[in-house]
Amino acid sequence: MKDFSVDKIRNIGLIGHGGVGKTSLGDALLFSMGEVNRLGKIDDGSTVSDYHPDEIERKISIVTALLHGVWHDWKINILDTPGYFDFIGDMKCVLRVTDLAIVVVSGVEGIEVGTEQVVEFADFYGIPRLFFVNRMDNEHVHYDQVIDSIQQRYGNGVVVFHFPVNPGEGFNKIVDLISMKLLTFESGDKGEVTVSDIPEELLEKAKNMRNRIVEAAAESDDQLLENYFETESLSDEQLIMGLRKGIYQRTIIPVLCGSAAKNYGMKQLLDVIGNFGPSPSDFEQIEAIDSEKGEPVTRKVSDNESLSCLVFKTISETHIGELSLVRVYSGTLSSGAEVLNSSQKHGERIGQIYLLNGKNRKEIGNLKAGDIGALVKLKQTSTGDTLCDKRNPIVLDRIQFPEPVLSVAIRPKSRSDEEKISDGLHILHDEDPSFHAVMDPELHQTIISGQGELHLSVIIKRLKDRFGVEVDEERPKIPYRETITSNADEKYRHKKQTGGAGQFAEVWMRIEPLNRGEGFQFDNAIKGGAISAVYIPSVEKGVKQVLESGPLAGYKVVDVKAIVYDGKEHPVDSKDIAFQVAGREVFKQCVLNARPILLEPIYDLEVKVPEECMGDVMGDLSGRRGKIMGMDAKGHFQIIKAKVPLAELDRYATTLRSLTSGRGLHSRSFSHYEPVPKEYEAKIIAEAKAKKEKETA
Repeated sequence: MKDFSVDKIRNIGLIGHGGVGKTSLGDALLFSMGEVNRLGKIDDGSTVSDYHPDEIERKISIVTALLHGVWHDWKINILDTPGYFDFIGDMKCVLRVTDLAIVVVSGVEGIEVGTEQVVEFADFYGIPRLFFVNRMDNEHVHYDQVIDSIQQRYGNGVVVFHFPVNPGEGFNKIVDLISMKLLTFESGDKGEVTVSDIPEELLEKAKNMRNRIVEAAAESDDQLLENYFETESLSDEQLIMGLRKGIYQRTIIPVLCGSAAKNYGMKQLLDVIGNFGPSPSDFEQIEAIDSEKGEPVTRKVSDNESLSCLVFKTISETHIGELSLVRVYSGTLSSGAEVLNSSQKHGERIGQIYLLNGKNRKEIGNLKAGDIGALVKLKQTSTGDTLCDKRNPIVLDRIQFPEPVLSVAIRPKSRSDEEKISDGLHILHDEDPSFHAVMDPELHQTIISGQGELHLSVIIKRLKDRFGVEVDEERPKIPYRETITSNADEKYRHKKQTGGAGQFAEVWMRIEPLNRGEGFQFDNAIKGGAISAVYIPSVEKGVKQVLESGPLAGYKVVDVKAIVYDGKEHPVDSKDIAFQVAGREVFKQCVLNARPILLEPIYDLEVKVPEECMGDVMGDLSGRRGKIMGMDAKGHFQIIKAKVPLAELDRYATTLRSLTSGRGLHSRSFSHYEPVPKEYEAKIIAEAKAKKEKETA
């Protein structure tokens, strides 16, 4: 492939709600650019993007696919993202490195909750966007309604570039408002068109819509606006300049339409991407941190600058190993080069560099500023790391991944697999940082957490397929806490005589409740040397053994102050172990006599749902002991804010999708601990005692 200057590169991300046709669109764009010789189909598993066995089996995208092709003078890099929000981490990776987001919406459903969410992410990164209304050949298509909803949601900047003449099952015609021509798509999947004049009955509508395009272009630049006021028109060159500037500045949001499945409208979309879409050079410079001085720096987007690039995704390929998808922001990345991973502060040697079309690879010698490719076998580089010139090191902003919303506990079916599980989970986290795995020492469980049931199902299947490990799923234990609500005062004598040296210790202790969150305090109030100073740490050590597994139900003890104020020792039999035992037992007695209670973790929950689902969702939250803290309207959606016990959030992501037909989203974060209601507390304590009796039987 020839070299492309930075101004001739286009980096686009296909984003949108699940099931709107992003993968079909990516395949149709590749076909139109001549990169493949047949149009792939989701149903027969022949698309370029969805090539992993999981994707072919489920008929959905699970992993971001990197595609590329050449259209006229432009090299176009396409990143096809999963639409299901279980794989939202991939979408965030893509939006971090994309210059133009193609928001794909269905001509039937229009804007869905996933659409709103991905547009918010694009706005967060300041990415220009373009809407493509797909499936215009569907019998239930409502193009005008979809346009109205997009304009209502995203304002006057939404400008229609195309409109369909005959939407529905017979769809094959659009009016192109840029060229002011009628385009009739020929049968077959070649995307060929017949260009003709706009019919008289559509001409007035087309002129009015064209005027809106010209006005939007003029409004993007003061000089253009002045020319427009003088002549009431713009030249073709002025129109292109104004549209490019407006799209880059995000004051213009074009809307195009077509059918990816039939390859209708793909060449026209490519023309718009090339003619009006921003190039990496339009962004002029990037912001970063000088990794040696820790100060903000900028770097021009240019081949002539020092190297800087971001590893935005790690994927694992059979027979190759890990591939690191990378975007070069400045300089040139060359095979064989020695570079610095400034995020991890170690060197890397660049091996092979590939251009990808799904699983198909094309080796190249280098990647220049603005371009995207794949690197093979980097030793210590993970998703989000910066690679740069050793002589001029900088660190680029890392990708912000969402917090998990669903957790399950897993245990290996074979104990010999524990190490393989640990290694596998570590690799899977490197590939997808929105997935977390921890061995919880408090709960004695391996907890995996992700963005939904499907996400974790895919992870568990990969453990089996790639690492040969089978696991059983369990419900994660809840990290309850034990605390006290009153003072208590006890003494305990430990005396053991079995021949030879004995054990003796007597400890007098009182305990007091602390404020929530203050943890544990230990005070020595011994007077007159009743207990030698050398034994006080032994008493504290014994107390801390109880803190890890409380006497009420075996959970951590918190927010307690323990004061040792008296005791006795023996000149021969007193020793460290004796005072540990006495400290442990007296503290247990004190806790049980200080009106102990259980605390449970409470989480802040934010749920985004369509208005018509709000009643069902709020009713469900109330049934989960949730407290509704407030509601906000956002377009056609409602944001419900609530505080809900963690014990009631098991599989909530699945329930929410069921209640909202897949249109609800939620996020959660830890808020605080509060007392468990008495009826629930009694049940938890009884279960803990039964389990302990079973283990000791």
